[in-house]
Amino acid sequence: MESSAGSDQTVALAASHVQKRFGHVQALVDASVTVHRGEIVALFGDNGAGKSTLLRVLLGIYRPDAGNLVIDGTERDLASIRDAQAHGIEAVHQDLALAPDLSVIDNMFLGHEVLQGRGVLSRMGILARKRMAERADDALRQLAIKLPSVYVPVRDLSGGQRQAVAIARAVMWARTAVLLDEPTAALGARQSEIVCELLRAVAARGLAVLVVSHDLPRILKVADRVTILWRGKTARDEQATSLTVPDVVAAMVGYEGRAA
Repeated sequence: MESSAGSDQTVALAASHVQKRFGHVQALVDASVTVHRGEIVALFGDNGAGKSTLLRVLLGIYRPDAGNLVIDGTERDLASIRDAQAHGIEAVHQDLALAPDLSVIDNMFLGHEVLQGRGVLSRMGILARKRMAERADDALRQLAIKLPSVYVPVRDLSGGQRQAVAIARAVMWARTAVLLDEPTAALGARQSEIVCELLRAVAARGLAVLVVSHDLPRILKVADRVTILWRGKTARDEQATSLTVPDVVAAMVGYEGRAA
């Protein structure tokens, strides 16, 4: 696997020794993950290992009971997803959070609509659709995403194209990191490869990329580094090139710990 072109040593996003409990369930016991700018980190773990919980902590959806978060080298306390977005962190959720009846433009600017000027048109809520279309088209083009049109409804796109739109939307608003939850789920082989190419393009722009996935062979090839969770703890954190799929599976199911 080739290293991401924009990789450097700047820590864009990190969670250290995070704990999170829900009633009697200890979802995270001692979870840590670090993502540098320009780096793709794969977050692996079996069902119930704590991947989704850690992702939600990094997005400000959950506040950790213990541990700390660092964004661009500074410790932060994220109280909401708006806090995470204010620090330049965006997410691509497994359900993509796209409105199928809206156009590509409207989806990419959902919650970020641009109004016409500053006068009466702005007060009337008239959208600057031409500017929005140009910016959406530019964002797609920078990631080499080809669509029939930015005016087409999302429901008319293929699964891979929808995933690409969700990624482009996140990149358009991100300044620090993009977090993705199962980006290749329910996609065919070729569409999954296209998504992986997009991940490389995102990292090459200097953004940190954290990918939660069960697609071990494919994501292991695209990742620079791998963090593996087991029962709420970070079991392994190392370069992707030093791991095989059997290594990952063994860590995921706790075989290494039992063998030790």
